[in-house]
Amino acid sequence: MLKLTPILLILLYALAMWYFSLLRLKAELNQRSTPLNHPALKPMLQRLGKAMDLPPIRAHVYEIAPVNGLAAPDGRIFLTRGFIDRLDSGDVTEAELASVIAHELGHVAHGHARRRMIDFAGQNVMRMVLAGVLGRFLPGIGVWIAGLATGAMAARLSRQDEFEADAFASALMVKAGLGTGPQKSLFRKLDRLSGNRSTTPAWLMSHPRIDARIAAIEALEARWGVS
Repeated sequence: MLKLTPILLILLYALAMWYFSLLRLKAELNQRSTPLNHPALKPMLQRLGKAMDLPPIRAHVYEIAPVNGLAAPDGRIFLTRGFIDRLDSGDVTEAELASVIAHELGHVAHGHARRRMIDFAGQNVMRMVLAGVLGRFLPGIGVWIAGLATGAMAARLSRQDEFEADAFASALMVKAGLGTGPQKSLFRKLDRLSGNRSTTPAWLMSHPRIDARIAAIEALEARWGVS
């Protein structure tokens, strides 16, 4: 039993981190968000809801400047104030933001947001265990290798989630009569809108490359016979 004590302590630590991270995220979103009532987006929310045989989709504005969307573990959907500002300035269209909401709905439908919180705790456990083991055989670089390995695994899982959410969004946008055009056009704008010029290797990026995401959507279009 004593031999298992360190592992049990690590598991309890990871569980506590997961629980408090969840509480912290919920408090942050509650404090810094407002209902999404933008008049230009209300018709989009209605169309997405109708396509799912639901009332108009409810979303929120997360009052931060970066351009992003978010699906919370409790199922709520958020667009950042940065995205709303880009809509008001004409840099993005209502349909393009509808594709962001559809994408985040995909994360909710697949349970990605809640699973990512759990994965985060599990990855911390794996990182600590690997660092302890590798540190014995590779002093000085064992911890670095453990971090690299768990980071690569986390990035791969995250990329899979993004492709699944993209596919859900494509299907929903087509069913809503909006098509996949807005989804692809927004992807082509994302680097400019976010100011992102990342040189991170693709296998360590938490999001797939833009060209890979567009290619995946076009493969779905070919399969469905739509454009």
